[in-house]
Amino acid sequence: MLTVNRLDLADAQAMIAAAWARAEHMGVPTCLAVTDESGTLIAFERMDGAKTIGVSIAIDKAFTATGTRKATHELSPAVQPGAPAFGLTSAHGGRMMVLAGGVPVLVDGVVIGGIGASTGTSTGTSTGTPDQDREVAEAGVKAFTAPA
Repeated sequence: MLTVNRLDLADAQAMIAAAWARAEHMGVPTCLAVTDESGTLIAFERMDGAKTIGVSIAIDKAFTATGTRKATHELSPAVQPGAPAFGLTSAHGGRMMVLAGGVPVLVDGVVIGGIGASTGTSTGTSTGTPDQDREVAEAGVKAFTAPA
């Protein structure tokens, strides 16, 4: 029998609140998603003004970080033509994201979930960057307190 550590809704909400605060401080509306250890969505929030396309991107970044056990920005070099994981971005119906902004959540080296952030506004007046997505997602992970 296995014992599985899993993020709960309160964990996910705390992570989203911290990521939201960071995005708000940066002035970049963001879509935020948290998944459990299987990549299944636990919680999602879209800040006013965030691009609608960011909804699926944030969810897929969290899914990818959870499933690959790596931050999404770490995957980009491995998926380039001729690299060992070329074609990964078409896996799972195209859900695998290699843009920065997906970060796994770990407890004792084991992935128990992931967070994804996708920034940018629907008005086109301000566009977020992959580095901002990463910063926002990492702020969410930092807010997670692993069980003692």
